Amino acid sequence: MKLNFYKYQGTGNDFIMVDNRTAVLSKNDTKLIRRLCDRKFGIGADGLILLENLENSQDDFKMVYFNADGNESSMCGNGGRCLVAFAKYLGIISDRAAFTAIDGFHEAVIEDEKVGLKMMDVEGVSEIGNALFLNTGSPHHVIFSEEVDQINVKQEGAAVRYSPEYEAKGGTNVNFSSSLDESTLKVRTYERGVEDETLSCGTGVTAVAIAAYHSGRISSNKVELKTPGGELSVRFTPRGGSYSDVWLTGPAQQVFKGEITC
Repeated sequence: MKLNFYKYQGTGNDFIMVDNRTAVLSKNDTKLIRRLCDRKFGIGADGLILLENLENSQDDFKMVYFNADGNESSMCGNGGRCLVAFAKYLGIISDRAAFTAIDGFHEAVIEDEKVGLKMMDVEGVSEIGNALFLNTGSPHHVIFSEEVDQINVKQEGAAVRYSPEYEAKGGTNVNFSSSLDESTLKVRTYERGVEDETLSCGTGVTAVAIAAYHSGRISSNKVELKTPGGELSVRFTPRGGSYSDVWLTGPAQQVFKGEITC
């Protein structure tokens, strides 16, 4: 089988995009998806995303996301933003989109070559020792440290991801962050499913922004986040310990397209 694919990236978080409206790729073929994401034997990516036919009348399309390990996963913020850019490229949308992902309904807006994605509401933030935990479509453990540049993210992230606290729950993503000023944060993320540090994580920076505000480390509800792959912004409305109107915004670009024999 020959598979047409597109490669997108959002602040260095890269994805294989497949137009799967005619079911060219089986969602059950974990081995193939893992090989396509392999950086030595496949195309290479942090994950693979299928654009599928809408199932709800308010949608333009459906998003199905797989981690690089081949398993279908929870929500991916940068992936969702890249999928919106892909949908525009395919002519499905113009500058606005609505779609359903594993965590529910999303809206998106394209403006000035950036894609803004409305994330799920966050119902609460939990304290776990000196860290915080919240779900922004994917589970995130957030650690604040002034030495974020010196942290071995793969080693320390894996230790948390596979800790007894999370192992029985399927693991968690782990974020390390430091405050640069009242509205700016530096972030590095260990992603489960990739099992390594990624250059950026959309649900991760969203989690960090809300966790920093929730814990009083920053005072603004409009936050700039600097990742190894580039800059993203998050804004939200605090509502007594929960957070709504959560928007993640940043660049999303097509890198190349091609055909691969599967």
